[in-house]
Amino acid sequence: MADLLYMPLLDIEEQPRTSKKTPRVASLDVFRGLCVFLMMLVDYGGAIFPIIAHSPWNGLHLADFVMPFFLFIAGVSLALVYKRVPNRIEATRKAVLRAAELFLLGVILQGGYLHGINSLTYGVDMKRIRWLGILQRISVGYIFAALCEIWLSCRSQRDASFLKSYYWHWGVAFSLSAMYLGLLYGLYVPDWQFEMSTATSSVIPTNQSYVYMVKCSVRGDLGPACNSAGMIDRYVLGIDHLYKKPVYRNLKECNMSTNGQVPESSPSWCHAPFDPEGVLRWPVKPLSCFAFSKAVLLCFNGTVTRVLRNLVTMIHFTAP
Repeated sequence: MADLLYMPLLDIEEQPRTSKKTPRVASLDVFRGLCVFLMMLVDYGGAIFPIIAHSPWNGLHLADFVMPFFLFIAGVSLALVYKRVPNRIEATRKAVLRAAELFLLGVILQGGYLHGINSLTYGVDMKRIRWLGILQRISVGYIFAALCEIWLSCRSQRDASFLKSYYWHWGVAFSLSAMYLGLLYGLYVPDWQFEMSTATSSVIPTNQSYVYMVKCSVRGDLGPACNSAGMIDRYVLGIDHLYKKPVYRNLKECNMSTNGQVPESSPSWCHAPFDPEGVLRWPVKPLSCFAFSKAVLLCFNGTVTRVLRNLVTMIHFTAP
């Protein structure tokens, strides 16, 4: 009798302990690798072939697809990882930690710590550090979309339509979209001025004055000089913490030379810093991740007809 009681316990103890690992999606990993290759291609080849570099302002070039592709990867990952969440507290902790690591990595890479291979200086000037960048923008979009996936309840798609199943998610999406459009078109942008120092100016000055005046006094302007996104960044972050070499200097109005110099005859806003990853762009990134994650759920749980039926909504929320 004692032997019979002992044998099952021995068998249980001798059973190999296998940890369940979530299988990786090979197609997603391949697409991620292609995105990294595309990023290197446009970064290093853009100087040789300007047609593949970022569009100076309006327009769409090959380099402008890199950010949406990475957001697509983030949205797909959210749809696969948080389809079932047994422990919301633990899932939230991991999501916040991952977003914080990505944000910190972006500050280190794009904040001014790396001075180039030809520079003998080191460290970073905290008065001019760039707080926002590509990785920071992805991290913000990821954490907002992840928290929505983890905490906002949804009904089964068998019981309700796609919009009704994720009504809380759509509520957050429409609220962020309304806030973004309201600030973009509703804020009044007054005249503003900025000062350029010798160390940061790309101008060869003809006098000792480095104070530039930009005349705006408009509302709802979408140009590089008087848009509300730039005004918010100047007030919230400070003009010294913005990107010093905005791509809109390649516009014909700025008349930038081949060596990166902006002449004095150019408009004053051509000399100003501008951050394409500024504060006002942050509400749009969670919408992109959210829309891509819902598109994946449609493909897995619905038919092609349902995907096409909601395609217009997806395109609206993934606009840059």
